[in-house]
Amino acid sequence: MAADGLSFFKLSFLLSLLSGGSNVLDPIFGPGQVGKFPPSCNRIECPKYELIHAGNGYEIRRYDTTVWISTKPIQDISLVDATRTAFFQLFDYIQGKNKYNQKIEMTAPVISQVSPSDGPLCESSFTVSFYVPKKNQPDPAPAENLHIQKWSPRYVAVRQFSGFVSDSTVGEEAAALSASLEGTAWAHAIEKSKEDGGVGSDSAYTVAQYNSPFEFTGRVNEIWLPFQMDD
Repeated sequence: MAADGLSFFKLSFLLSLLSGGSNVLDPIFGPGQVGKFPPSCNRIECPKYELIHAGNGYEIRRYDTTVWISTKPIQDISLVDATRTAFFQLFDYIQGKNKYNQKIEMTAPVISQVSPSDGPLCESSFTVSFYVPKKNQPDPAPAENLHIQKWSPRYVAVRQFSGFVSDSTVGEEAAALSASLEGTAWAHAIEKSKEDGGVGSDSAYTVAQYNSPFEFTGRVNEIWLPFQMDD
């Protein structure tokens, strides 16, 4: 693919995550299904994980150390609106607008950490992050107004859903994940991790998005609840 074409694909990928557009569901993939492999991960790098448990409408994964480049927290009432600005910053970053003038390969997912805040109009805080490719993780390029997040190994409770992410769906999906975990040892571990100020205590939940705008079926999005456990 020509360089211009690749750049257009990268930009289109990011813009698709902003649209909150048609929320058409793949008829073979309903909310709460688990274990669907994101099609984009056949083409671009995604973080590796170990499947620990598959439950009713959720799964538990263990991720090794990962590295992310992240925006500053953005205050807004809308995930879609807040991430619009954030994604343009991340697109500039992978196109070489960083201190190394380094172009970086596209990866998936792009994640948005969501934290309720005390601001007016029920605002939330959104931190949007790009998964840094493994070859760049030993020395990720710094950039103005962005920061590096180096995640220690962690467990993540995951719920998958299809369609295009919108403000009307993410809260419902996050609530459904919490409901499906009720009464399990995983729910106890998630709550303990938050109370201890550990993994997952800095956000209510995380939205992970995998697909390009040209994929209208088989779309895979996820709600994440990271937490710690004593191995």
